[in-house]
Amino acid sequence: MVESAPWWQAALLPVVVVAFAFAVEVCQGVLNARVAGASASVAAFAPARTVALLLTQQRRRIVGADVLLWRCAGLILLAAGVLTAALVPVGDRVVLGGSVSLAWFNAVEILSWAAVWLAGWGADSAYSLVGGYRFVAQGLAYELPHMFALICAAVAAESLDLTDIVAAQQDRWFVVIMPVAFVIYLLSVPAMSFTAPFDAPVGADIAGGVSAEVSGVDRLVMTVGRRVLFVAAAGMAVPLFLGGGAGPWLPGWLWSLVKTLCVLAGLIWLGRRWPTIRMSRYMEVAWIVLLPLILLQALVVSIVMIR
Repeated sequence: MVESAPWWQAALLPVVVVAFAFAVEVCQGVLNARVAGASASVAAFAPARTVALLLTQQRRRIVGADVLLWRCAGLILLAAGVLTAALVPVGDRVVLGGSVSLAWFNAVEILSWAAVWLAGWGADSAYSLVGGYRFVAQGLAYELPHMFALICAAVAAESLDLTDIVAAQQDRWFVVIMPVAFVIYLLSVPAMSFTAPFDAPVGADIAGGVSAEVSGVDRLVMTVGRRVLFVAAAGMAVPLFLGGGAGPWLPGWLWSLVKTLCVLAGLIWLGRRWPTIRMSRYMEVAWIVLLPLILLQALVVSIVMIR
């Protein structure tokens, strides 16, 4: 039985999820340092130095920029990540539950679309605008297969409540009966947070894309928002396909944490192994390969549930 988290746990959620995202950033920096032959101890402190630099850096001013839209983008992205984390059941607790919490997750995720587009449009910069258009194309590629992956979990549990979806996996995790949906969901996690290998919206070939003109605190908030959304969306794979906090010996919250770390490790490995994927190529694969596969997966799940 999943219960609502007490108020103090809900209040600490933003701090916890930001700290978790910071730890992931530190681990990625250490891995990059080992590959480059640099000092791992120096790389471990690189994120902290970056935070200090951005906190003291003067904000860039652009003539003709819509400052309100531009600066709200990072806040919206951060809010989307925190709200996603609030919907994830951790063991037997959840901050924001409800009978349609899965639908709320999909709705909150769409906030990232608005945030990235606002960042691209509001800066009044060609590179930022190209980055915004790239993210829209990326969204068109991943969103429909992603939605059907969520539908597969909802059909199998006969509910849109994430706690019911977790309860439906007591005998068998959904990853066993719907591996295609699981893989497609995992691909959508870096896509929605425009993280490698789906980082074309902030590509070096367009001088940083949507973040090209963002500086100072604005850049820090946008970067933290991306990382928080990445971590929270990865954590959502646990209640959807990996049985939530189910597992022997360890408490439920610890199993949720271990499974989330495993998902994050797999996604970070994917980002390091694959080069940045061109959106036109991914859109072709998504609509010609992934969409038919996930529709077939949904059909199989529906037939199993009818029986």
